[in-house]
Amino acid sequence: MKFRFVWVGKTKDPNWKSLQEDYLSRLSHFVRTEIVELKDGTKDSEGKLILQKLNQSPFVCVLDVAGRQVSSVGLADEIENWQNRGLKEISFVIGGAEGVSSAVVQMADNSLSLSFLTFTHEMARVVLLEQLYRAFTIIKGFPYQK
Repeated sequence: MKFRFVWVGKTKDPNWKSLQEDYLSRLSHFVRTEIVELKDGTKDSEGKLILQKLNQSPFVCVLDVAGRQVSSVGLADEIENWQNRGLKEISFVIGGAEGVSSAVVQMADNSLSLSFLTFTHEMARVVLLEQLYRAFTIIKGFPYQK
């Protein structure tokens, strides 16, 4: 399975970048990963760029404040479900400062919310990566999740 992360803007803060790389490295023990960084713009222009990058994606999960909230165990169950369905690639989308365009939300197969709280984009990336890593440790029964 491969996780593809499509997000707007670069992770500029070296502390967040270090955490991002750490969790990507940990996650790579379970799945292949790829990051696609897109240029900042208006919500609509970012949406068009995102849709272009998702053109060939078989399954898209958008991170959206209005998305469904799940627990860490719930996310692990979701990933196991994706594996059982034989999905080869999951694209996770994090939009820009204004969120994700409605066109992207409408084409997505799944919509998740990390929290009712608002996070910076750099923080949201790290939280997503950490939770995906945590989900795999739950699936594999590793002690990390406790």
